[in-house]
Amino acid sequence: MDLVLGKPDSVTEIGGVAIHDPHDEAPLPTSAMVLAVDVREASAIADLVTHVADQGAAVLVVRAPVSVDQQVQDAVSRTGVVLLGLTRGASWTQLTTLLRSTLAGEEVGVTGSESLGGIPAGDLFAVANAVSALLDSPVTIEDRNLRVLAFSGRQDEVDQSRVETVLGRQVPERLIRALDEGGMLQELYRSSRPVFLDPMSLDFADVVYPRVAIAVRAGDEILGSMWAAVRQPLTAEREQGFVDCAKLVALHMLRHRAGADVERRLRTDLVATVLEGGPGAREAASRLRLTQRAVVLALAQTTKPGLSAARLEAERERLASAYAMNLSAAHPGSAAALVGGVVYGILPIEHGACDEYHRPLRIAEDFLRRTGSRGAGVIGVGRIAANVAALAQSRRDADRVVRVLRSQGSAKRVSTISDVWCDSLLLQLGDLMAAEEQPLTEPIAGLLAYDSTHGTVLVETLHAWLDAFGDVKAAAAVLNVHPNTFRYRLKRLVEIGELDLSDPQVRFAAMFQLRLMEGQGRRSAAGVHG
Repeated sequence: MDLVLGKPDSVTEIGGVAIHDPHDEAPLPTSAMVLAVDVREASAIADLVTHVADQGAAVLVVRAPVSVDQQVQDAVSRTGVVLLGLTRGASWTQLTTLLRSTLAGEEVGVTGSESLGGIPAGDLFAVANAVSALLDSPVTIEDRNLRVLAFSGRQDEVDQSRVETVLGRQVPERLIRALDEGGMLQELYRSSRPVFLDPMSLDFADVVYPRVAIAVRAGDEILGSMWAAVRQPLTAEREQGFVDCAKLVALHMLRHRAGADVERRLRTDLVATVLEGGPGAREAASRLRLTQRAVVLALAQTTKPGLSAARLEAERERLASAYAMNLSAAHPGSAAALVGGVVYGILPIEHGACDEYHRPLRIAEDFLRRTGSRGAGVIGVGRIAANVAALAQSRRDADRVVRVLRSQGSAKRVSTISDVWCDSLLLQLGDLMAAEEQPLTEPIAGLLAYDSTHGTVLVETLHAWLDAFGDVKAAAAVLNVHPNTFRYRLKRLVEIGELDLSDPQVRFAAMFQLRLMEGQGRRSAAGVHG
């Protein structure tokens, strides 16, 4: 946020954060910081400054750029309210989370932003070790999707299931299903007390020790859970200690989430700005330290049936993190982010390589091979961009490759734009025809109508003949008919469609329309973000 008007030193404390709603006159906390979403006009800002000041608010935040006129200046000067501008691209939700976690930290005696309860703010591993020492049991801290955020020492003392969870940083899918189907997750998230889980109820050989779990909450929001592997139920004293620890863990999780989300959002915004091009691309590339030739690699995940929207989003984020780490290992100057459901990577390319596409292709193939079925997807490799301005075109190329790979449904999972140039062009032309509502023309339109009316396969016959370069025997074999039958069908389609198949221009036009028909038939599967 940037200071627009007012004296911030005059504000000694913030009593709470409130979101302005013109249709709800709820009372504001004392010395509140009010977030004014969608308030833009100078007159509206001036009126709101006066309104919130009357309710005891100390700060008003509006979206930058802020419209300031004499009326706004007078209102700020008269009321003492500090007017701040939230930078463009920053999230109101993110700001709310960050502010509330900061204020919550102050309630437990945090000095500045350095510690929460004597532990460095956001250091969940230190928190896990502290709770482990208190309970004398190995502990994990997990998010709402049961992904491991942190774990304590002594995990090797537990069973194979815990080891698998820690190494994979995710509770195994089979255990998640068992917990969900058995109603244990619902019980955990409903209760404010620890829940004891008997391994016999899970019926898995690799789960030996019981677990004690407690939901971690911030108000009415469930942030995740904390799990301890125990040998017997906790004593009343240790159970209460576990409950108290969960409150402190919530503060650390808020701080951890706010910091991680802000960093991820910033990187996502920078990567998106670079890939979109325009006047802000050069500055964004400079902040990402992209200073040399590079290529864009677009990773689109294959949709998995049966996954909820929340689980699918969690899978995408996990895949994006793994992809970013993989590219960084290949080149420290790489950048990656999840933008619009696609993970885009920008990989610097050194000069002098005989085959400049060899390395990005190898990196992409190695990544998909390592992730296996859990991260199934396709990767499109754009053209080599000589400078920042050309990265936008490289991104468009990569998107086109992804679309072709998805539409073909083949075993090939990685390609460059040069490999699929023709198929990509056909998809684009199909889009243009659909947008302009251009129907197929003769002779294909007439043959299609004839087939529909008479139950014939003249279009299929023509397609097979063109694909076989006029070899009747080969085309007949493809359709599994006798060559004489095929010759009769060919004669009929020439008569009905009034086709001169000896004319190369006629053959090209027919083949072109048939290819466009194929592209339109698989359009729903070919979208990059679909």
